[in-house]
Amino acid sequence: MAPPDTVSIVEVGPRDGLQNEAGSIPLAAKLALLDDLGAAGLTRIETGSFVSPRAVPQMADSDALFAALQRRPGVRYAALTPNLRGLERAIAAGADEVAVFAAASESFSQRNLNCSIAQSLERFAQVCTAATRQGIPVRGYASCVLGCPLEGAVAPRQVTEVVGALLEMGCYEISLGDTIGTGTPGSMQRLLDELLPRFGAQQLAVHCHDTYGQALANILVALQAGIATVDASVSGLGGCPFAPGATGNVATEDVVYMLRGMDIECGVDLDALLLAAGNICRALGRPTHSRAGRALAAAADA
Repeated sequence: MAPPDTVSIVEVGPRDGLQNEAGSIPLAAKLALLDDLGAAGLTRIETGSFVSPRAVPQMADSDALFAALQRRPGVRYAALTPNLRGLERAIAAGADEVAVFAAASESFSQRNLNCSIAQSLERFAQVCTAATRQGIPVRGYASCVLGCPLEGAVAPRQVTEVVGALLEMGCYEISLGDTIGTGTPGSMQRLLDELLPRFGAQQLAVHCHDTYGQALANILVALQAGIATVDASVSGLGGCPFAPGATGNVATEDVVYMLRGMDIECGVDLDALLLAAGNICRALGRPTHSRAGRALAAAADA
């Protein structure tokens, strides 16, 4: 199958990226990042997370973040909501959409959510029902789809069951998360061979971590299978607080560079995105993890 002509990028840096930072991040830096990302043309931005501040302290200011946010027309600002209380806070904050997060690994579900997969799905069904009543779209995440830090390899049929349950409860799209980045083009292909006969490519997205340097290759496999939604994090920020050793998400700059080379439209201005990456990296006091970002900066200085 030919890759799609247009790809939608879901920018997860402000939530999935920053939640893994060790130091405190000023609210002003988060607001500047959101503004920079919108200016670069990103229209789907994971903005915050309404979870327990004890579990994820970097997201403790999500209420204040949404309150101070200067919204850009056409941009959807999303929030992760693990339960009904989180949904209530997201609605009060004015989130455009919410997301729920289930695991394809029983052990990871217990570590991350303190409950079984079945129990988590029951909880998320309540969130989906309540959000639907409010007219708020719900996106679903399936984590550990290509490997678990506790169980190792995850069978594709386990992912199929979780994806099916999330769609049935009302999620409009399921993001397939390679949470620890152990996936390869081979395991991604095997997973999609299992999923695509049952679910449409338009119902799926990919969320690839680059721990083993396989993220872009795995995304390419997904594109060639017809999947047209890709999660990415500016500057490759992120990891997973509940998955030791998991490094950052694939860098948005690297994805945009690859798509541009494939003549696939994504609506993102790469130069503006590089400015956004530079600004947040300076605020965090760290270099970018984007290979394309580093190479383009070096070429500009040459």
